[in-house]
Amino acid sequence: MIKLFGYTPDGAVVNSYELRNKKGMELNVINYGATVASLKVPLKTGEFIDVVLGFENLEGYIKSFQLKGAPYFGATVGRFAGRINNSTFDLDGKTILLNKNNNNHSLHGGIANFSQKVWTVDTINEGNNPSISLSCLSPDNDENYPGDLSIKLTYTVSEENELIIEYHATTSKDTIVNLTHHSYFNLDGHKSDVLEQELIVNSKKRLETTDENIPTGKFLNTVDSSFDFSRPKKCPSEIDTTFVLENKEEFAATLFNPKNKLKMTVYTNQAGVHIYVGGNCFNEIKGKENGAYNSVSGICFETQNFPDAPNHKHFPNSVLKKEAVYNHKTIYKFQSL
Repeated sequence: MIKLFGYTPDGAVVNSYELRNKKGMELNVINYGATVASLKVPLKTGEFIDVVLGFENLEGYIKSFQLKGAPYFGATVGRFAGRINNSTFDLDGKTILLNKNNNNHSLHGGIANFSQKVWTVDTINEGNNPSISLSCLSPDNDENYPGDLSIKLTYTVSEENELIIEYHATTSKDTIVNLTHHSYFNLDGHKSDVLEQELIVNSKKRLETTDENIPTGKFLNTVDSSFDFSRPKKCPSEIDTTFVLENKEEFAATLFNPKNKLKMTVYTNQAGVHIYVGGNCFNEIKGKENGAYNSVSGICFETQNFPDAPNHKHFPNSVLKKEAVYNHKTIYKFQSL
Protein backbone atom coordinates (compact mmCIF):
# COMPACT_ATOMS: atom_id res chain seq x y z
CA MET A 1 0.00 0.00 0.00
CA ILE A 2 1.34 3.42 -0.99
CA LYS A 3 0.18 6.68 0.56
CA LEU A 4 1.25 10.29 0.22
CA PHE A 5 3.20 11.22 3.35
CA GLY A 6 4.03 14.84 2.52
CA TYR A 7 6.22 17.23 0.57
CA THR A 8 9.71 18.47 1.43
CA PRO A 9 10.27 22.26 1.54
CA ASP A 10 11.61 22.11 -2.04
CA GLY A 11 8.52 20.24 -3.24
CA ALA A 12 9.78 16.66 -3.44
CA VAL A 13 7.10 14.01 -2.93
CA VAL A 14 7.49 11.69 0.05
CA ASN A 15 5.34 8.57 0.18
CA SER A 16 4.85 5.86 2.77
CA TYR A 17 5.04 2.20 1.73
CA GLU A 18 3.43 -0.60 3.72
CA LEU A 19 4.57 -4.23 3.66
CA ARG A 20 2.95 -7.07 5.61
CA ASN A 21 3.90 -10.74 5.97
CA LYS A 22 1.51 -13.65 6.40
CA LYS A 23 1.71 -13.40 10.20
CA GLY A 24 0.66 -9.76 10.16
CA MET A 25 4.03 -8.15 10.91
CA GLU A 26 3.83 -4.77 9.21
CA LEU A 27 6.62 -2.47 8.06
CA ASN A 28 6.04 1.13 7.04
CA VAL A 29 8.87 2.89 5.18
CA ILE A 30 9.04 6.47 3.92
CA ASN A 31 11.44 7.46 1.17
CA TYR A 32 12.65 10.50 3.13
CA GLY A 33 15.88 9.15 4.55
CA ALA A 34 14.80 5.61 3.57
CA THR A 35 13.27 5.70 7.04
CA VAL A 36 11.44 2.98 8.96
CA ALA A 37 8.42 4.93 10.22
CA SER A 38 6.73 2.02 12.00
CA LEU A 39 7.23 -1.70 12.60
CA LYS A 40 4.23 -3.52 14.05
CA VAL A 41 5.06 -6.92 15.52
CA PRO A 42 2.47 -9.56 16.53
CA LEU A 43 2.26 -10.95 20.07
CA LYS A 44 0.83 -14.33 21.07
CA THR A 45 -2.11 -12.46 22.60
CA GLY A 46 -3.14 -11.25 19.13
CA GLU A 47 -2.05 -7.68 19.87
CA PHE A 48 0.39 -5.75 17.70
CA ILE A 49 3.17 -3.56 19.09
CA ASP A 50 4.79 -0.75 17.09
CA VAL A 51 8.38 -1.25 18.24
CA VAL A 52 10.10 1.82 16.72
CA LEU A 53 9.93 5.51 17.60
CA GLY A 54 8.93 8.02 14.95
CA PHE A 55 6.55 10.75 13.87
CA GLU A 56 3.04 10.85 12.42
CA ASN A 57 3.98 13.24 9.63
CA LEU A 58 6.89 14.38 7.45
CA GLU A 59 7.10 17.72 9.24
CA GLY A 60 8.14 15.90 12.42
CA TYR A 61 11.02 14.12 10.69
CA ILE A 62 12.25 17.30 9.01
CA LYS A 63 11.97 19.37 12.21
CA SER A 64 13.81 16.72 14.22
CA PHE A 65 17.04 17.55 12.37
CA GLN A 66 16.83 21.06 13.81
CA LEU A 67 16.84 19.82 17.43
CA LYS A 68 20.03 20.33 19.43
CA GLY A 69 20.61 16.59 19.16
CA ALA A 70 18.98 15.22 16.00
CA PRO A 71 17.57 11.76 16.86
CA TYR A 72 17.67 10.22 13.34
CA PHE A 73 14.49 8.22 14.10
CA GLY A 74 14.42 5.14 11.85
CA ALA A 75 16.75 6.71 9.30
CA THR A 76 19.40 5.29 7.01
CA VAL A 77 22.72 6.83 8.03
CA GLY A 78 25.59 7.63 5.65
CA ARG A 79 27.98 8.12 4.02
CA PHE A 80 29.75 7.38 7.26
CA ALA A 81 27.99 6.37 10.48
CA GLY A 82 29.47 7.69 13.70
CA ARG A 83 32.09 10.38 14.15
CA ILE A 84 35.20 11.15 12.12
CA ASN A 85 37.79 12.94 14.23
CA ASN A 86 38.39 16.57 13.24
CA SER A 87 36.34 15.84 10.09
CA THR A 88 39.47 14.67 8.26
CA PHE A 89 41.00 11.48 6.89
CA ASP A 90 43.70 10.56 4.41
CA LEU A 91 42.94 8.59 1.27
CA ASP A 92 45.21 7.78 -1.68
CA GLY A 93 47.78 10.33 -0.54
CA LYS A 94 45.28 13.16 -0.11
CA THR A 95 43.79 14.71 3.02
CA ILE A 96 40.01 14.99 2.81
CA LEU A 97 38.30 17.68 4.90
CA LEU A 98 34.62 16.91 5.51
CA ASN A 99 31.89 19.28 6.61
CA LYS A 100 31.68 19.69 10.39
CA ASN A 101 28.36 19.09 12.11
CA ASN A 102 29.35 17.82 15.58
CA ASN A 103 31.67 20.33 17.25
CA ASN A 104 34.87 19.97 15.21
CA HIS A 105 33.88 16.56 13.92
CA SER A 106 31.76 14.99 11.19
CA LEU A 107 28.85 12.88 12.46
CA HIS A 108 26.64 10.46 10.49
CA GLY A 109 27.70 11.74 7.08
CA GLY A 110 27.70 15.48 7.68
CA ILE A 111 25.18 18.26 7.23
CA ALA A 112 23.17 17.13 4.16
CA ASN A 113 23.43 13.44 4.98
CA PHE A 114 21.59 10.38 3.63
CA SER A 115 19.03 10.59 6.44
CA GLN A 116 17.65 13.80 4.90
CA LYS A 117 17.72 12.80 1.23
CA VAL A 118 14.64 11.71 -0.72
CA TRP A 119 15.42 8.21 -1.94
CA THR A 120 14.08 6.59 -5.11
CA VAL A 121 11.83 3.55 -4.71
CA ASP A 122 12.92 1.00 -7.32
CA THR A 123 10.89 -2.14 -6.61
CA ILE A 124 8.19 -3.39 -4.26
CA ASN A 125 7.65 -7.15 -3.98
CA GLU A 126 4.53 -8.46 -2.27
CA GLY A 127 3.59 -12.03 -1.36
CA ASN A 128 5.95 -14.22 0.65
CA ASN A 129 8.77 -12.28 2.33
CA PRO A 130 7.63 -8.89 1.01
CA SER A 131 10.36 -6.36 0.29
CA ILE A 132 11.05 -2.84 -0.90
CA SER A 133 14.25 -1.62 -2.58
CA LEU A 134 15.32 2.02 -2.56
CA SER A 135 18.32 3.74 -4.11
CA CYS A 136 20.28 6.93 -3.69
CA LEU A 137 23.08 8.54 -5.68
CA SER A 138 25.50 10.61 -3.66
CA PRO A 139 27.50 12.70 -6.17
CA ASP A 140 31.24 13.21 -6.14
CA ASN A 141 32.22 15.74 -3.45
CA ASP A 142 28.88 15.40 -1.64
CA GLU A 143 29.77 16.65 1.87
CA ASN A 144 33.34 16.59 0.43
CA TYR A 145 33.42 12.78 0.14
CA PRO A 146 35.12 11.61 -3.08
CA GLY A 147 33.35 9.58 -5.76
CA ASP A 148 29.84 9.13 -7.11
CA LEU A 149 28.44 6.66 -4.58
CA SER A 150 25.46 4.56 -5.68
CA ILE A 151 23.55 2.87 -2.87
CA LYS A 152 20.84 0.24 -3.04
CA LEU A 153 18.95 -0.62 0.13
CA THR A 154 16.43 -3.45 0.51
CA TYR A 155 14.07 -3.96 3.45
CA THR A 156 12.49 -7.42 3.69
CA VAL A 157 9.77 -8.56 6.11
CA SER A 158 10.40 -12.30 6.33
CA GLU A 159 7.78 -14.90 7.18
CA GLU A 160 9.87 -15.62 10.32
CA ASN A 161 9.07 -12.10 11.60
CA GLU A 162 12.47 -10.68 10.73
CA LEU A 163 13.25 -7.21 9.45
CA ILE A 164 16.15 -7.85 7.05
CA ILE A 165 18.18 -4.84 5.89
CA GLU A 166 20.66 -5.20 3.04
CA TYR A 167 22.90 -2.47 1.64
CA HIS A 168 24.99 -2.55 -1.53
CA ALA A 169 27.12 0.35 -2.75
CA THR A 170 29.56 1.11 -5.57
CA THR A 171 31.72 4.15 -6.25
CA SER A 172 33.37 5.90 -9.19
CA LYS A 173 36.45 6.75 -7.06
CA ASP A 174 38.04 5.28 -3.95
CA THR A 175 36.02 6.53 -0.99
CA ILE A 176 34.97 5.53 2.52
CA VAL A 177 31.59 4.00 3.38
CA ASN A 178 29.91 3.00 6.63
CA LEU A 179 26.13 2.72 6.49
CA THR A 180 23.78 1.89 9.36
CA HIS A 181 20.16 1.81 10.43
CA HIS A 182 19.04 4.16 13.21
CA SER A 183 15.72 2.93 14.58
CA TYR A 184 15.09 3.43 18.28
CA PHE A 185 13.45 0.26 19.53
CA ASN A 186 11.00 -0.02 22.39
CA LEU A 187 9.37 -3.44 22.75
CA ASP A 188 6.62 -1.89 24.87
CA GLY A 189 5.54 0.38 22.06
CA HIS A 190 4.88 3.91 23.29
CA LYS A 191 3.57 2.95 26.71
CA SER A 192 6.77 3.33 28.72
CA ASP A 193 10.53 3.79 28.54
CA VAL A 194 13.07 1.01 27.95
CA LEU A 195 14.60 0.91 31.43
CA GLU A 196 12.80 -2.31 32.45
CA GLN A 197 13.71 -4.09 29.21
CA GLU A 198 16.64 -6.50 29.29
CA LEU A 199 19.74 -6.13 27.14
CA ILE A 200 22.34 -8.70 26.12
CA VAL A 201 25.40 -7.76 24.01
CA ASN A 202 27.47 -10.62 22.61
CA SER A 203 30.82 -8.87 23.01
CA LYS A 204 33.84 -8.88 25.30
CA LYS A 205 35.38 -5.65 24.01
CA ARG A 206 34.35 -2.08 23.35
CA LEU A 207 36.03 0.97 21.87
CA GLU A 208 37.63 3.42 24.26
CA THR A 209 36.60 6.99 23.44
CA THR A 210 37.44 10.54 24.41
CA ASP A 211 35.05 12.93 26.15
CA GLU A 212 33.79 13.88 22.66
CA ASN A 213 33.11 10.19 21.86
CA ILE A 214 36.02 9.87 19.42
CA PRO A 215 37.73 6.44 19.47
CA THR A 216 41.25 6.54 20.90
CA GLY A 217 42.21 3.38 19.02
CA LYS A 218 42.25 1.24 22.15
CA PHE A 219 39.96 -1.69 22.94
CA LEU A 220 38.66 -2.12 26.47
CA ASN A 221 37.68 -5.42 28.06
CA THR A 222 34.01 -5.39 29.07
CA VAL A 223 34.11 -8.54 31.24
CA ASP A 224 33.00 -7.80 34.81
CA SER A 225 32.67 -4.09 34.00
CA SER A 226 29.59 -1.89 33.83
CA PHE A 227 29.63 -2.58 30.07
CA ASP A 228 29.39 -6.35 30.56
CA PHE A 229 26.05 -7.34 29.04
CA SER A 230 26.92 -11.01 28.53
CA ARG A 231 23.99 -11.80 30.82
CA PRO A 232 20.65 -9.96 30.79
CA LYS A 233 20.77 -6.51 32.37
CA LYS A 234 18.20 -3.77 32.40
CA CYS A 235 18.83 -1.14 29.74
CA PRO A 236 21.08 1.63 31.04
CA SER A 237 19.73 5.15 31.16
CA GLU A 238 22.83 6.38 29.30
CA ILE A 239 24.98 4.53 26.79
CA ASP A 240 26.70 5.63 23.57
CA THR A 241 29.22 2.87 22.94
CA THR A 242 30.58 0.71 20.13
CA PHE A 243 30.91 -2.97 21.00
CA VAL A 244 33.29 -5.21 19.03
CA LEU A 245 31.70 -8.24 17.36
CA GLU A 246 34.25 -11.01 16.97
CA ASN A 247 32.02 -13.84 15.75
CA LYS A 248 29.76 -12.88 12.84
CA GLU A 249 28.07 -16.32 12.93
CA GLU A 250 26.53 -15.54 16.33
CA PHE A 251 23.97 -12.94 17.35
CA ALA A 252 25.14 -9.41 18.11
CA ALA A 253 22.62 -8.42 20.78
CA THR A 254 19.16 -9.09 22.16
CA LEU A 255 16.44 -6.98 23.75
CA PHE A 256 13.66 -8.56 25.82
CA ASN A 257 10.52 -7.05 27.31
CA PRO A 258 9.45 -9.09 30.39
CA LYS A 259 6.01 -7.43 30.38
CA ASN A 260 4.78 -8.78 27.04
CA LYS A 261 7.46 -11.49 26.49
CA LEU A 262 8.60 -9.95 23.20
CA LYS A 263 12.23 -10.60 22.23
CA MET A 264 14.34 -9.00 19.50
CA THR A 265 17.62 -10.56 18.34
CA VAL A 266 20.12 -8.64 16.20
CA TYR A 267 22.39 -10.34 13.65
CA THR A 268 24.91 -8.62 11.38
CA ASN A 269 27.99 -9.11 9.21
CA GLN A 270 29.48 -5.85 10.49
CA ALA A 271 32.46 -5.37 12.83
CA GLY A 272 30.54 -3.63 15.58
CA VAL A 273 27.22 -2.68 17.08
CA HIS A 274 26.92 0.83 18.44
CA ILE A 275 24.37 0.91 21.25
CA TYR A 276 22.76 4.21 22.10
CA VAL A 277 19.94 5.11 24.45
CA GLY A 278 18.48 8.48 23.52
CA GLY A 279 16.13 10.11 21.04
CA ASN A 280 15.11 13.08 23.13
CA CYS A 281 12.69 15.49 21.46
CA PHE A 282 12.94 17.97 24.38
CA ASN A 283 9.14 18.49 24.34
CA GLU A 284 9.54 20.39 21.06
CA ILE A 285 8.03 17.73 18.75
CA LYS A 286 5.44 15.09 19.59
CA GLY A 287 6.04 11.52 18.50
CA LYS A 288 3.58 8.89 17.34
CA GLU A 289 0.47 8.51 19.49
CA ASN A 290 1.26 12.00 20.83
CA GLY A 291 4.32 10.55 22.59
CA ALA A 292 6.67 12.87 24.45
CA TYR A 293 9.93 11.13 23.61
CA ASN A 294 12.68 11.58 26.16
CA SER A 295 16.24 10.30 26.53
CA VAL A 296 15.12 6.82 27.66
CA SER A 297 12.24 6.28 25.21
CA GLY A 298 14.20 3.95 22.93
CA ILE A 299 17.44 2.10 22.28
CA CYS A 300 19.45 1.91 19.03
CA PHE A 301 21.43 -1.04 17.72
CA GLU A 302 23.56 0.60 15.02
CA THR A 303 25.34 -2.25 13.25
CA GLN A 304 28.35 -0.80 11.46
CA ASN A 305 32.09 -0.49 11.07
CA PHE A 306 33.86 1.39 13.86
CA PRO A 307 33.52 5.18 14.09
CA ASP A 308 36.62 7.03 12.88
CA ALA A 309 37.84 3.85 11.16
CA PRO A 310 39.70 5.75 8.37
CA ASN A 311 42.02 7.23 11.00
CA HIS A 312 43.01 3.94 12.68
CA LYS A 313 44.97 1.47 10.55
CA HIS A 314 44.20 -1.44 12.89
CA PHE A 315 40.43 -0.87 12.65
CA PRO A 316 38.52 -2.79 9.94
CA ASN A 317 39.04 -1.23 6.53
CA SER A 318 36.34 1.29 5.59
CA VAL A 319 37.69 2.14 2.12
CA LEU A 320 35.51 1.18 -0.83
CA LYS A 321 37.66 0.85 -3.91
CA LYS A 322 36.47 1.86 -7.35
CA GLU A 323 34.58 -1.07 -8.94
CA ALA A 324 34.39 -2.95 -5.61
CA VAL A 325 31.04 -3.55 -3.89
CA TYR A 326 30.10 -2.66 -0.31
CA ASN A 327 27.84 -5.29 1.26
CA HIS A 328 26.15 -4.99 4.63
CA LYS A 329 23.39 -7.19 6.04
CA THR A 330 21.58 -6.83 9.35
CA ILE A 331 18.61 -8.76 10.71
CA TYR A 332 16.26 -7.79 13.55
CA LYS A 333 14.36 -10.96 14.47
CA PHE A 334 11.24 -10.83 16.67
CA GLN A 335 9.81 -13.64 18.81
CA SER A 336 6.75 -13.60 21.05
CA LEU A 337 7.65 -16.02 23.85
